[in-house]
Amino acid sequence: MTRGPIRKVLIAKPGLDGHDRGAKVVAQALRDAGLEIVYTGLRRTAEEIVQEAIQEDVDVVGLSVLSGTHLPMARRVIEGLRAAGADDIDVVVGGTVPPRDVPELQKIGVARVFPMGTPLSEIVASFRNPTASPDVAGRHP
Repeated sequence: MTRGPIRKVLIAKPGLDGHDRGAKVVAQALRDAGLEIVYTGLRRTAEEIVQEAIQEDVDVVGLSVLSGTHLPMARRVIEGLRAAGADDIDVVVGGTVPPRDVPELQKIGVARVFPMGTPLSEIVASFRNPTASPDVAGRHP
């Protein structure tokens, strides 16, 4: 995340994943840190996420994925944002993300990766200081 200050974030649960406790915990932590949060609810398509991100005029889309579909879902959301001329919206991914998939996520344009177990303080810090460089795993050093 290299753009200016982040003010508004869309937290999305793409695909058939029906578990949203982690997404809600992260959303509350970011809200407590002063960010405006929009939560999409469960089982959203990439197209719905793109449309809502544009309509809500967010700075970042956070995809919370536990189902193993993080690569195709991130790719579809990023491609959708680009096609809509909204490539200034960063995309971050959190959830069950194997370390081997982090380089591919970064290659397709994911700004940050927060694997399961990333401390909330680290997630909040990355939104407060979006220009800090992530380490090789996609997390702050």
